[in-house]
Amino acid sequence: MSQANDQTISRSDSPVRPVKLAYQTAYGKMLHGRIEDALDTTPLLSLRGQINLIATSPPFPLVRKKRYGNETGEAYLKWLESLAKKLAGLLTPDGSIVIEIGNAWEEGVPVMSTLPLEALLAFKRAAGLHLCQHIICHNPARLPSPAAWVNIKRARLKDSYTHVWWMSKSEFPKADNRKVLNPYSKDMKKLLKDQKYNAGTRPSGHVISEKGFLTDHGGAIGPNVIDLTGEHYPESLLKYTGTKWDASYRAYCKAENLPAHPARMQSSLSAFLINFLTDKDDLVFDPFAGSNTTGAVAEDLERNWIGVEAEKNYVDGSRGRFEIFRKLVNLRSDNLAGGD
Repeated sequence: MSQANDQTISRSDSPVRPVKLAYQTAYGKMLHGRIEDALDTTPLLSLRGQINLIATSPPFPLVRKKRYGNETGEAYLKWLESLAKKLAGLLTPDGSIVIEIGNAWEEGVPVMSTLPLEALLAFKRAAGLHLCQHIICHNPARLPSPAAWVNIKRARLKDSYTHVWWMSKSEFPKADNRKVLNPYSKDMKKLLKDQKYNAGTRPSGHVISEKGFLTDHGGAIGPNVIDLTGEHYPESLLKYTGTKWDASYRAYCKAENLPAHPARMQSSLSAFLINFLTDKDDLVFDPFAGSNTTGAVAEDLERNWIGVEAEKNYVDGSRGRFEIFRKLVNLRSDNLAGGD
């Protein structure tokens, strides 16, 4: 793993805004620049057809801009749509694009905006992708929002989920749900132990065979609603749930006097998608890397990765997800304390 060299990456058409290699690790590289510019640089052009998974959470289409660089209104739809073909061109034939996008609200009224859905559909059409599945990412522990209509006016319910859109170039992308099995319930464990249950025809007309549920497959096939609390989550990925995974990142940002990214992707969601849709040594890409959750989880799961982020403060803070950079901060602190 090596520290940043701040090397400028050339583009064939001499861009107005350069893209720089901020740092690299044993498995990946972080680029500092806008994705619009980075897609025309040599590092990404050379990876056309080689990326197994694009997993990202683009800035949400808010009515007003926030400090992490949201486009607004119809401009958001056009902006996301304009990236579709180039991003899809990076995928392997069996690769996937997974985009998490939250809900948006109209300004000043308790009315949801349809812009996130419109933008995703425009992206899908422009890229010529297949929609494999619509997944709901549920986090009941989220703070109540939108605050004005939930906490103050008491006119709406708490917004506790985001949309996750899984798309692919092929109708049969790489995927294996056996790698993200949920733990069996207490009743299922008892059934497997007793080796008997009530077989026969159900009121729905389904015929349940006498041995159809008696094989131990190591866990239950997960639903397309992902519960990020860890209560119903693959045991092999539990270390990514909760706030512990983020703790070292937040501590690093504080030590370096850097702002923590305000809309970080859940590490548990990244881990689920990477395990489900890739194998070891595959290549994962996040074009809106932010605090680089995707890259850090990919590194931990022994996948290669590349990330792009436009905001320098967030690029600098994302180093805190990797042990070598945290050690450098600790070493510097120790030297200062010792008077060296």
